[in-house]
Formats: sequence, structure tokens, C-alpha cells
Amino acid sequence: MEEHSNQQTSSINTDLQTKLLINNQHDHKGGMKSMPFIIVNEAFEKVASYGLTPNMILYLTEVYHMEAATGSSILYIWSAFSNGLSVFGGFISDSYLGPFRVIAIGSFSTLVGMIILWLTSVVPQLTPESCNESDVSCSLSTPIQLTFLFSAFGLMSIGSGCIRPCCIAFGAQQLKQARIGDSQRLIDSYFNWYYVSVSVSAFVAVTVVVYIQDRFGWRVGYAVPVCIMFCSALVFLIGSPLYVKTEVKDSPYFGFVQVLIMAFKNRRIRLQPDDCYNHCNEMERVELTDNLRFLNKACVVRDMDVDSSRLHPTVENVESLKSVIRMVPVWSTGILLFTNVSLAYPTLQAKTMNRHVSSWLEIPAASFSVFMVLTLLIWVAFYDRLLVPFLAKYTHDPRGLNLKARMGIGLFISIIAMMVAAIVETTRRDLAGSNMPVVMSALWLVPQYVLLGLAEAFNVIGLLDYCYSELPKNMSSIAMAVFTLSSAVAGLVGSLLVNIVDLTTSRGGHVSWLSSDIDEGHLDYYYWLLGFLNLLNFLYFLICCPLHRSSTSAVIE
Repeated sequence: MEEHSNQQTSSINTDLQTKLLINNQHDHKGGMKSMPFIIVNEAFEKVASYGLTPNMILYLTEVYHMEAATGSSILYIWSAFSNGLSVFGGFISDSYLGPFRVIAIGSFSTLVGMIILWLTSVVPQLTPESCNESDVSCSLSTPIQLTFLFSAFGLMSIGSGCIRPCCIAFGAQQLKQARIGDSQRLIDSYFNWYYVSVSVSAFVAVTVVVYIQDRFGWRVGYAVPVCIMFCSALVFLIGSPLYVKTEVKDSPYFGFVQVLIMAFKNRRIRLQPDDCYNHCNEMERVELTDNLRFLNKACVVRDMDVDSSRLHPTVENVESLKSVIRMVPVWSTGILLFTNVSLAYPTLQAKTMNRHVSSWLEIPAASFSVFMVLTLLIWVAFYDRLLVPFLAKYTHDPRGLNLKARMGIGLFISIIAMMVAAIVETTRRDLAGSNMPVVMSALWLVPQYVLLGLAEAFNVIGLLDYCYSELPKNMSSIAMAVFTLSSAVAGLVGSLLVNIVDLTTSRGGHVSWLSSDIDEGHLDYYYWLLGFLNLLNFLYFLICCPLHRSSTSAVIE
């Protein structure tokens, strides 16, 4: 008897030691020690990617001999794919591969795309022959040359679509899964450092990388992002033993599709007050709401056994989909602002203006967007540290201003930004067309960049917070995907708008507003058009705000 007791005690001790060993092994993974690898990976990827974008319009027009409107349209589409594929990347991560594998695949894809882009600047056969200023016409790009160029864009878009939606979630996952006392405080700190790293990366990209491209040419200028991206992928893979890699669970995307299919299938039934609804036992129980009532038919349970109800959409699935649908009108108002921020034409304007700050310092044409980044950084710090505590006393909102107020202010500032841009361009064009040998200073472009930085600080950051606030906590990855999707739609809208304006204004042999020779075109008219569209967008936002409801009365079950 005593021997049996000793064996049982020994078995318990062995099990306890095994559990402690497992926990100790788990404690060695995740936590703050994994953060440098994730943040450095994201920061380097941003430096490499953002370093290519500002000067790309010059690369397309000068090296590939594209028209300004064509090049601008291509850049808008590239941006649309890069951001739109984030939804696909998030879906693959949540449903199949997990964030670690998706980020690794994205890093490799981006690296290969950048290498191909660099090769177009090194191998003469991959770009059209250079043109002299006296040449009336230049040779166009061949299909093979465009294939290499668009392959580079495509691979970099796939990489961005894999990295951007997963990095934030993967970093937060390390802190949530690790055994840390105050994990929420560390997660908040992580988000702060994440956005600081992104802003600093953008600053370095539009200053250092753009300067290298201007000073040393495309070969060296494109080799630098390749080296940076290689370091990004290498650092991320080196940290692999430290990462917590959780198993992939059911994706909420499948729940959305299931709700839509079942709602359509049950479209003819009539809901009754005594209907029963299918709930998920693994989530917090929520109440079914009256708005978008036709979706409630997806989760109604009638004459079904327990096993078959498991295949039925749940109330939680229905309410999650409703949350996404409810936020669409307000979310859509941010699309045009992203279009304004992504404008490529100010780089062409700066190229024709005096960019000397002093006799020894000349700002690269593509680096003027740094004023937008600096404005964003300074305003966010000022608002978060000084204005929020002051405004919270009067608004009784811990954020200072409520989210819709911040978004509305950003949309209004974007109207003013486009008006200022139009006035500056009118002045520049008049001076360029006069007989006076006066070259306008490019510093006159700074006010529109500052205003766009303020508009982005108010609206875009408010929009991100809005997406996270309106959706349930278990849908944080979808919130990021919805936010990124607005940038993707903005790219398509910008490309469509550029093509429509270019085709319409060039009819009858007239010079297009968006002519490659901006002195002959009317870029100022295009800015006035954008200002008018932003005004309509602001009025649309004012209509959407009162109509939006984040919650409604519950259905009696």
C-alpha cells in the first residue's frame, strides 16, 4: 500500500515537473525580447518600400518615357493592389498559414520584386533607349520591358499585402500569449513604438533614400532598398526561435460568407417573436439587434437538432457582419483623402521649381512629402500630450474629441489643402509662362503638404481608431483589413479619376490638364476639381454621421 502511494506521488511529481518544463519553455518565447525583431522587420520594410514610391513617377516618365497621366495612373493601381492584397494576406494568415509564415513569404516576395526593379536600372535591355532633349519622339517600352517592370510591382504588392496586415497582430500576439503580468500595458507600449517606427521609417525613406537616388542615380538608389529589405527578412527569420506561433483558428471571413448564404436561403421565412437563435458557446454572448433584420434569418433555428445547429451561423456571426456593414458609409468618406495624400504631381511641380534652401542645400523633388510626415508626427505628439487632457475636461471624452469630429475636421482641412495647391500651381504656371526669368521657390509647396499632414493626422488616425472601436474585439485583424482597404479603393479611384480627366480634357486636340509638360497643362484646374469633390465628400460625411448607429435595440428571443 505504501509502495503504491509512493509510486502515485512520484507520478504526480513527474507530471508536475513536465508541466513546469513546458511552461518554462513557453516563457522563453514571446514577450518583449521578440519585439525588436518584429519592429525592425516592419521598419526596414517601410524604409525600402516608401523609399521607392516618391521618385517612381520620375522613373516612369524619364526612363520609360511614359506620359505623366499614365505614370500617375500606374502608381495609383500599384498602391491599390498593395493595400487591397492586405485583405487577402490577412485572410490567408487567419485561415491557413498563420502570421509568421505569411510575413516570411511576404518578405521574400518583396525582396525578389525589388531585385527585379533594381535589374531594370542595371541591365540596359530592360529599359527603353535614352532620349536626347532634341528628340521629337522617344522609343516606347517593349512588352518584355514592361513585363519586368510590372512583375516587380506585382511581387512587391504581394509582399506588402502579406506583411502589413500581419505585423501588428503578430507583435501583439507575442505579448498576449507570453506569461507577462501587465500585458495590456505592454501591448499599448508596443502600438506606440510601432507607429513611431513607421513614421521614422517614412521620414528616412523620403529624405535619405530619395537623396541617394537623386545624387547617385537609379542603380545605386534602387540597390539601397534591396539591401535594406534583405536585412529586414534576415532579422525577422533570425528571431524565429523566440516567436510564439499559435495555431490557426476558424476565420471570421467564413462566418460572413455563411451568414450571407443562409440569409439568402431563408429569405422567404418570416421571423416570429418566439424564434430561437443559434449562439456560439465559445464567445461572449451578444444580443440580436433589429437593424439589418433580414440577416437575422441566417441564425434562426427551427426544428433542428443540436448537431445540425453547429453548421448554422450564430448570432455572433450575424452581429459581426452587421458591425462591418454599419460602418461602411462613414468608412467610405476617407477614400478621397487617401487619394489626395497619394498625389504624384507635386513631385513634377517641385522638379520645375527652385529647390535650393541655401547655396549648398537643394531638396530633392520627391522629398517634399517629408513636410507631411513631420506635420503628422508633431501634431500627433502635441494632440496626445497637451490637447487631449485639456479637451477631455470639456468634452468628457478620454480621446479629447470624439472620433467623428476628428474625421470631419480632417476632411474639411483636405478641402483647404486642395484649394491652396490650386492657387500655388496657378501662380507657378503664370510665372513659367511669362517672359520674366523668375523661378518660383519650391517651398511654396510646403503649405499644402502641411495641410495634408494635418488632414491625415485627424482623419486617417481617427478612421483607424473608428474601425477598431466599431468592430468586436475578436475582429481586430478585420478592422485593420477594413482600414487598409480604404487605401486600396483610393488607388482605384485616383487612377480612374486621372484617366477620365486626361481623356476628357484632351479631346479635340486640346492639351490635357494632366499633360506631362505641366507648364502647358492645367494642373491647377485638376486641383480645383479635387477641392470640389472633397467638398461633396465632406457634405456626404455630414449626412452619414447622424444616420450611423453603433447599436440598436435587441430582438426578444
